[in-house]
Amino acid sequence: MINNLKKYLNEEQDPKSVEKIIEKVNDLLTNGETLEYIAVQNKPAINISPDSIVLTNKRIIFFRSKSFGLVTDFQDYLWKDVAESHISETILGSTFKMTAVSGFVETIDYIPKSQARKLYQYAQAKEEEMIEFRRQKELEDKRATSGGITVNTQPDQTEPKQDTPKPSKDPMETLMKLKAYLDNELISAEDYEAKKKEILARM
Repeated sequence: MINNLKKYLNEEQDPKSVEKIIEKVNDLLTNGETLEYIAVQNKPAINISPDSIVLTNKRIIFFRSKSFGLVTDFQDYLWKDVAESHISETILGSTFKMTAVSGFVETIDYIPKSQARKLYQYAQAKEEEMIEFRRQKELEDKRATSGGITVNTQPDQTEPKQDTPKPSKDPMETLMKLKAYLDNELISAEDYEAKKKEILARM
C-alpha cells in the first residue's frame, strides 16, 4: 500500500491520513476517473482526522471530518462547475478557497503552503481547460441557433418565386383582351364571364 501512497506524499502529507482518504476516495471514483492529488490539513493543534482536498481528473472533492473523525462529510464539484480558486498564505499555512459557478464557496484552512500551491496550480490548469470548454460550447450553441434560423428562412426565400403571383396587368387592358378572345371564339362565353368576374372582383 505504501508504494501506492508515495506519489501523494511529495509535499510532506501525513501518510496515515492519506491512506484513509484514498480508501474513501476509491469508493467514490467513477468510470475513467483517476486520483490526481491529495492535500491534507495541518492545524497547529492536535487533529486526529484532518480535513482534506482531493483532486481527480473529473472533479474536486472537499473532505471534512466530524464527531472526532467518526464521520466524514464530503462535497464534490465537477471541474466544469468550478468558477475560480484562490489561496491565501499565512505563517501557519494557507487557506484554499474555491468558488463554484453557482456562487457557492468552499474553504479549508491550514493547508501546508507547498500543498496549497500544488492545489492552485492544478485547479488553474483545469479552469483554463473549462474556460475553453465553455467557449467551444457557446460557439456550438451559436452555430446551432444560427443554423436553425437559416434553415427556417430558406423556405421563405423561395416562397416569392413559388407562391407570390406576378403583378397583374391593367384590369381594363385584360378585359379588352378577354373580349377580343371571345369575339374571335378563342374562349367560351362562360369562360369570359368567369374571368371577367375575377378581374372585376380585384378592382
